[in-house]
Amino acid sequence: MVPLPRQPRAALRQFLVWAPSATRSGLREAASAERLLLAGKTALAAGIAWALAQLMPGSLGQYPYYAPLGALVSMYPTVADSLRNGLQSLVGLALGIGVALFVGSFADTAAWSVALVVGVGMIVGGLPRMGSGREWVPLAALFVLVAGANRRDVFSLAYLVQMGLGVAVGLAVNWVVFPPLRVAAVTPAFARLRHALGDQLEDMAAAVTEEEWPPSRKEWSTREGLLATTAAEVRVAVEEAEVSARANPRRKRHHRDLAADLADLQALERATFRVQDITDVLTSVIWEEHAGTRVPAGLTPELAAALLATAEALRGWGEEDAPEGLWDRAQEAIDALSGSYHEVAVREAAGDATAAISLALSRIVRMVRDRLDSRETEPDAPTADDGAPDDGAAGDGAPGPA
Repeated sequence: MVPLPRQPRAALRQFLVWAPSATRSGLREAASAERLLLAGKTALAAGIAWALAQLMPGSLGQYPYYAPLGALVSMYPTVADSLRNGLQSLVGLALGIGVALFVGSFADTAAWSVALVVGVGMIVGGLPRMGSGREWVPLAALFVLVAGANRRDVFSLAYLVQMGLGVAVGLAVNWVVFPPLRVAAVTPAFARLRHALGDQLEDMAAAVTEEEWPPSRKEWSTREGLLATTAAEVRVAVEEAEVSARANPRRKRHHRDLAADLADLQALERATFRVQDITDVLTSVIWEEHAGTRVPAGLTPELAAALLATAEALRGWGEEDAPEGLWDRAQEAIDALSGSYHEVAVREAAGDATAAISLALSRIVRMVRDRLDSRETEPDAPTADDGAPDDGAAGDGAPGPA
């Protein structure tokens, strides 16, 4: 046996290590509770659609297999997605039928006419807002054209009616049988980002107070991507919760002010940007000798105190057991840092980095306190539990901004 070259052997070893993990991850995703629920609802909708399709009178009942297909294409995890994609599919289907009937009015089924309806269908499918219906335009046009001139009208009507029946059944099943409501995922997502920002500020405070200079702690200087990823996860959680709540009957029992969540998210995203900015400034101060930025040694205690106070306030934002006055203490620490900075600036050259960090921390505190003040003026939203599965629950379960 000829031995494999070194690079292929390394690639094979890497694949053998990766394949089992990827397989397990894929199986877990395929067998998740939400996926199993969707599969069960889709199967139920397809069965009901098939049974109802048999009851269609006359020529409409000759094509019952399109009813389960309509149920299949309309079944999405959320009610809003099901409604949108189901209607888009029917619009695409109707347009495709129109294309086929138009071409069929002056052409028989031939290679050139098949090419024509598919080409025109692709163009029509490119219209704005077609969404998932864009694939159905050329497909329906092709099916109707090849059905033949004698059957084209009957087939078109049955095709559209049976698909419409299936879409209606799919929407009804998805609306009635535990439509996913993903508001529970918002709270832990907020908590993860707040704690990530708090950890970052705390680690920077520990770094600037180390006796060794430059400090040995470096992990915080490379976390910019992690903070951005965590912030993106929060946005995804809020957006998915908002979509899942549309036309969802369970929303009345699991009420959450998603507009306020979006405003909180925007404040937290701006806070994330400020923390990233502070990270860049401190990284420049510590490891870039000729950057021209500095923090006077006499200001490091006040700087660390301001970082720690802001970190504690971010972690406590929305926590039921958080001590009172966290944001007041954070503002006091920032004011102390700002005052000390101005004293130093009078005696010696200004510490550019200190001013930038103080300003960033002050903006974080101001943005979040503005959100807290807005929350206090918003009416309290009652919550209730209907005993349905807690869709989207994840994370540490810590309460989010409130």
